[in-house]
Amino acid sequence: MTPGLRPADVRPTDDGTRLAIEWRDGTVSTYAPRALRLACPCAGCVDEMTGRPLLDPGRVPDGVYPRAIEYVGRYALRFEWSDGHGTGIYPFDFLRELWDSGRAE
Repeated sequence: MTPGLRPADVRPTDDGTRLAIEWRDGTVSTYAPRALRLACPCAGCVDEMTGRPLLDPGRVPDGVYPRAIEYVGRYALRFEWSDGHGTGIYPFDFLRELWDSGRAE
């Protein structure tokens, strides 16, 4: 992992509606909570063999939000979601790719 792909800070945005990650390369990315939840890469949300999404977006509430966020080692974040889901590990490079690709909305 390149040093720029590690967060310098992880926090809610000033208005509390999004997650902000300030990356060590100076980029600040913001994520809509529901977009993060829908992008969950865990085996319960994405078929491990095919990569096909298993999560039905209709089952994720519009107002879903992270109740807790914790670091997983030095490479990822794990979210405990208000809909009860909590098994997804979001590697930093995955989070940065969501932002860079415009899928953080």
